[in-house]
Amino acid sequence: MYDLILKLLFKLNAETSHELTLDLLGAAKRLGLLGLFAPKVVDQPVKLLGLSFPNPVGLAAGLDKNGDYIDALGSLGFGFIEIGTITPRPQDGNPKPRLFRLPEHNAIINRMGFNNKGVDHLVAQVKKSKYKGVLGINIGKNFDTAVEDADRDYEICLEKVYAHADYVTVNISSPNTPGLRTLQFGDSLKSLLGTLKKAQLRLQEQHGKYTPILVKIAPDMDQGETNMVANSLLESEMDGVIATNTTLDRDAVAGHEFAGEAGGLSGAPVHERSDQVIKWLSQALDGKMPIIGVGGILDGASAATKVEAGAALVQVYSGFIYKGPKLIGDANEAIAAVKV
Repeated sequence: MYDLILKLLFKLNAETSHELTLDLLGAAKRLGLLGLFAPKVVDQPVKLLGLSFPNPVGLAAGLDKNGDYIDALGSLGFGFIEIGTITPRPQDGNPKPRLFRLPEHNAIINRMGFNNKGVDHLVAQVKKSKYKGVLGINIGKNFDTAVEDADRDYEICLEKVYAHADYVTVNISSPNTPGLRTLQFGDSLKSLLGTLKKAQLRLQEQHGKYTPILVKIAPDMDQGETNMVANSLLESEMDGVIATNTTLDRDAVAGHEFAGEAGGLSGAPVHERSDQVIKWLSQALDGKMPIIGVGGILDGASAATKVEAGAALVQVYSGFIYKGPKLIGDANEAIAAVKV
């Protein structure tokens, strides 16, 4: 059934298709029809970050930026879902077209630019949700906030989502907001993480709960740069790292009609690069911080390699678009097999 639906959706503009799919999922949830799409996912509990995940396969941020479809997505069998990226103020994102499918490569290029309705809207949606699973909220900065003022944008978002999230992800690796990736390095990274750690401890006392903070990094770093980021995460006492975001590299899709489009490339072409970064992180962190692996998971085998590289949990996005909910169960089974 999903293959048929996919063929119909792929006849539409990519962003229109994305929005329609979410609307259909929301409608199916309200009508009690999600059982037609949701796979049977065997429980494979994972204890991590002080949280209990029913299985290790999650949904990456980006699909539900505003938290408008939490209940529907949370009914598909994911072990956890992550919503966002959200910014302090609503913003339209980059001009359209900004989303491109490369089905020959099981890949997507996007330059959405953190289009979202703002953090207040997302918090209101979370409050309305009936979802009882693990919920991550991904935060970023507004496009027109100077890089040197970015700390405050992240702090505003953290303060507003802290009480409503099971964990918070700091997105400093999207290639679609000018200057954002510079926050991954040097004094900019130390300043941001220091600001967020202080805020986290203050908010822990205020709300009587500890909400872990994870940092999402890019795949476009060498081992030395990855090691420096790992050291900064440890020094700042962050709780975890998500590896990786989309890539700027186009070697894997050279010659495709969309290869020259600006934006981040996700899906199968980023799989090996993501695995390599996870391996480097695993070596540098030496078990002191958990890794969530994301990037190019299209089947059970590609989910298992993330765990073999050092990830404790995985997330899917582009693979979920191409393969549908069945991917959740396949990935879960493959991970169970490598953990035996």
